[in-house]
Amino acid sequence: MLKLIIGNKAYSSWSLRGWLAVRQSGLPFEEIVVPLYDDEWDKRREGAEFAPSSGKVPILWDGEAVVWDSLAIIDYLADKVGRDVFWPKDDAPRACARSMAAEMHSSFVALRRNYSMNVRRSFPAAPVSPEAAADIERVVSLWAEARSRWGAGGPFLFGQFSAADIMFAPVITRFITYSLPIPRFAAVYGTAVLTHPFMADWLAAAQDEPWVIERFEQPVA
Repeated sequence: MLKLIIGNKAYSSWSLRGWLAVRQSGLPFEEIVVPLYDDEWDKRREGAEFAPSSGKVPILWDGEAVVWDSLAIIDYLADKVGRDVFWPKDDAPRACARSMAAEMHSSFVALRRNYSMNVRRSFPAAPVSPEAAADIERVVSLWAEARSRWGAGGPFLFGQFSAADIMFAPVITRFITYSLPIPRFAAVYGTAVLTHPFMADWLAAAQDEPWVIERFEQPVA
């Protein structure tokens, strides 16, 4: 059976991506949640299970095989269960979906830095820096292109729930948590993701976690 090690569901955006990927695969898995930055964190991340990733989460074990990056986890699972489980079937939308997922993986630094994921809080709107505003505009433009060109088959970016939605899911929670300005179509799409059964399970579990990390509990300064 697969074993997935993740961080706090309230805060860990990369863990969310990895966890959604495993749920999307349909494969059974053991889930291990480790609290980030607690008193045992430095010691725990030195253990053998974390060694391949240098202590980072998520990390997926499949027997002797180990994968420790969210996008790599998606690709690994797609190899096991079939590419169409994660990506659009046709070449053109699949190329777009892969590019969007890769851009989400490597970009949007200001958005990540200024708005940490916290699915248990909701803060009032505050001024947005030009850098973060540019990131938000780019995200929304990507969503608009995907929805207009490829989204006719359902409520998600490429119609059906896919790896692209998995990669952008934590961004949607940030938009909600910090009351960030997005157009109506983007809010509708965000609601579709947040109410997906996999996301609903994650969000419910996050509410029940006992751990609190104070630095992620503050509104934007």
